[in-house]
Amino acid sequence: MPVIDHVGFEVASLERSAPFYDAVFEAIGGGRAYADPDTIAWGIGEPQLWLTARSRPAPGFGHIALRAPDRACVRAAHAAGLEHGGTDDGPPGLRPAYGPTYYAAYLRDPDGLRIEVVTRAER
Repeated sequence: MPVIDHVGFEVASLERSAPFYDAVFEAIGGGRAYADPDTIAWGIGEPQLWLTARSRPAPGFGHIALRAPDRACVRAAHAAGLEHGGTDDGPPGLRPAYGPTYYAAYLRDPDGLRIEVVTRAER
């Protein structure tokens, strides 16, 4: 059984952040699992990543890694994030320091939070 049930971040604007996460999760086979005026959660099958609207600055450290089924989904999620307000923080590619098939891309969401999309699939 996984140790982590879910992760939550605080963002300055759900209206600005939601399109980014909608696009990234759609590219890896997920979507919205919960929404109310102040909170949205995304996941694959259940809510796993929660965003809450708060007017606090985003932390400048750490990241969350979202698992993709294959390399095409990593590339699609990276492109979708860029098209929806994210910025590039590392293009899709192999990261051999983490293993021979570790393929990842890095984005910053509209609040500057670091998002990794990763697969260990060979294609």
